Amino acid sequence: MNFVMKQALGGATKDMGKMLGGEEEKDPDAERKEEERQEALRQQEEERKAKYARMEAERENVRQGIRDKYGIKRREEKEAEAAAAMEQTAEGSLTRQKKAIPAGCGDQDEEEEPGIVESVMRFLPGTLQDIFNKK
Repeated sequence: MNFVMKQALGGATKDMGKMLGGEEEKDPDAERKEEERQEALRQQEEERKAKYARMEAERENVRQGIRDKYGIKRREEKEAEAAAAMEQTAEGSLTRQKKAIPAGCGDQDEEEEPGIVESVMRFLPGTLQDIFNKK
């Protein structure tokens, strides 16, 4: 009968102590295993980044081949050339475009905006407006 009970419970008797509040068995190599696991994760991440860097370099080579084949310039190159051309034409010219003046720099007549009281007065009935206007 004792044999049957041990077979039925199996390894559950070891866990019973933990469930009842007993101390857990500590693995002496747990810290070393955790460090190894962290190092393996770091290596995998580095390999993944290197793989994607290689793939992006290959893609850029293909893109550059297409640009060379069809005479297409990169967006950055186009923008730089356009900016240089504008600088060159406007450098000594008497007819160059004037720099834009930001709004509110005093070149326009500024109208006074109605205050809060005036805004509220517009929504009051006529009799109330008269009362407030008399004061």
